[in-house]
Amino acid sequence: MVKIYAFVNSHFKVFNLSEDNIDDIPSKDELIWVDMFSPSSDEFRFLEKYYEIEFPTKQETEEIEISSRYWESDKDITINSYFLVVDGDAGHNETVTFILQDNFLVTIRYRELKTFGECLRKMIANPSSFKDGSYIMSSIFEARIDLDADILENLSRNVSNLRKKLFANDIADEDILESIYHYENLNTNIRDSLIDKQRIISSLLKSRKLSDVIKDNFRIMIKDVNSLIDFTRYNFDRLDYIQNIFLGLLNIEQNKVIKIFTVVNVIFLPPTLVASVYGMNFEFFPELHWKYGYLFAWFLMIASAILPVYIFKKKGWM
Repeated sequence: MVKIYAFVNSHFKVFNLSEDNIDDIPSKDELIWVDMFSPSSDEFRFLEKYYEIEFPTKQETEEIEISSRYWESDKDITINSYFLVVDGDAGHNETVTFILQDNFLVTIRYRELKTFGECLRKMIANPSSFKDGSYIMSSIFEARIDLDADILENLSRNVSNLRKKLFANDIADEDILESIYHYENLNTNIRDSLIDKQRIISSLLKSRKLSDVIKDNFRIMIKDVNSLIDFTRYNFDRLDYIQNIFLGLLNIEQNKVIKIFTVVNVIFLPPTLVASVYGMNFEFFPELHWKYGYLFAWFLMIASAILPVYIFKKKGWM
């Protein structure tokens, strides 16, 4: 699906590219934004020919190196940027391509993203503020950074709640480890996305194709990005702290169990020794025909069991 946004006769209009209305789409001079959502190969070929757009290959889109994720030529600026997609406690980064050429912007994406909806609402509400494609790109990045900040705040609340549940014993050990894993994974993906924005915005600030107004917007954004990256470090520290506390509590519980088994063994070891002695089958046994031999053996077993308990309690070991 391809949507084309343009100013036709000073009026803001939206066009859906299809076989039925190819003749009605605006000219290159009227164009400000081409939003391509899961485009087909036919749509790529048509737009490449009609608007003279050079699209990056799939391999170039998926490259990790910053030199491949941002490049600028005399004709255009091409950017491949990470956009975080959150599903519950999990999240992953989707690559979105931006091509800023002349006065219009082309975006290529394969997922529905809330950021683009926010930008579109701003355009419909105040179209005169979006003079060309660079203003749209600035608005998209600004909305994306704001959304990342909201995700980080929500993650921080979840981490705080996890810490409370840890001390309240309201959650199983397996669930604690699973939550720590998901939160660290989400925080890592947010950090990767923010560092990607940091590098891209730094490159855009060096570009001569952008106006001073747009560069001022990006200077504010990069400060926000830097503060959010620091926030991700804070979340990592908190998660490490919770994990250390959890392991400490787990060790305490294990030590308690081992202590119980140790005390039980110490209590029953002397009576077992007494019973073993009087269970011997030697021919000469002094207490074998003694009238009180049976009761005496019981007395020794009970006394040898009580004595370690008394000593342990006196020493404060129980």
